[in-house]
Amino acid sequence: MKTDYQQILEELYHVIKVKPDAGQVAPYIPELAEIDPSKFGVHLAATSGEQSGIGDHREKFSIQSIGKVLSLTLAFQQRGEVLWDRVGVEPSGNPFNSLWQLEYEKGKPRNPLINSGAIVICDMLCTLYDDPLTELLAFVRKISGNEEISCNKQVAASEKKLGFRNAALINLMKSCHNIDNEIDEVMDLYYHMCSIEMSCEELANTFLLYANHGKLVTTGEPVITSSMAKRINAIMQTCGFYDEAGEYTFKVGLPGKSGIGGGIVAIHPGSYAVAVWSPRLNAKGNSVKGMQLLETLTSKTGLSIF
Repeated sequence: MKTDYQQILEELYHVIKVKPDAGQVAPYIPELAEIDPSKFGVHLAATSGEQSGIGDHREKFSIQSIGKVLSLTLAFQQRGEVLWDRVGVEPSGNPFNSLWQLEYEKGKPRNPLINSGAIVICDMLCTLYDDPLTELLAFVRKISGNEEISCNKQVAASEKKLGFRNAALINLMKSCHNIDNEIDEVMDLYYHMCSIEMSCEELANTFLLYANHGKLVTTGEPVITSSMAKRINAIMQTCGFYDEAGEYTFKVGLPGKSGIGGGIVAIHPGSYAVAVWSPRLNAKGNSVKGMQLLETLTSKTGLSIF
């Protein structure tokens, strides 16, 4: 029996939308702090081609740390297994910008989805390309099928101006010989990667790559191997929500990634990718209503990886 995703999303959206507001918009990035906290949208793209969405699902927002999956994918595609010599694959169990953990582990980030790990990935891209931002955007546009995806330079500048903690992370890694390029060059790429703007619709269609075993749904073209897609999905499952990864896995049961812009994207291998946006965040930096919607979605459909 075919699942009516549009009907399910509409039902869940209206239930979650009227729940009491909890959490707050990310206060430490001025450009993000100005976002209307009532924004709420969800979009599901199925591997069969079905598209379902409701609410603010076509409005662009800053994807923030969701972009770490995309930069990781490009670096993994280009560098292969040697990538893991410089960054691990274990859940952090700590905040996404932890300094003490990085120092204890001598400058090798626990995984590529925390800030330090994503910075190392950006360093690899700076080594690979003369213009890494242009190459990253070209890659994202290809897998999304949308040539208009770009960065918000105001958001990038806002993050750079107040990025003292990230500066500490990269300087620590540089002292441990895990950063090869100039710090300003690497951080410029990192902040622009975080400032990529996409809608829920665009995010869901982009992440179909991971639901479709590394192949574009539209053409069948392999972008990464199925083994690479499996590994990236595993990292999303165990590391995509920082020190709330266990809670997310327990409640939702899908590989996914969150961002402090209020977005969450998750995939069900072989079936669909779903993106939700609600800017109010919990104490761990994850969208409150986004988590609620995904939990009820997998509970109602019975579709999780477990």
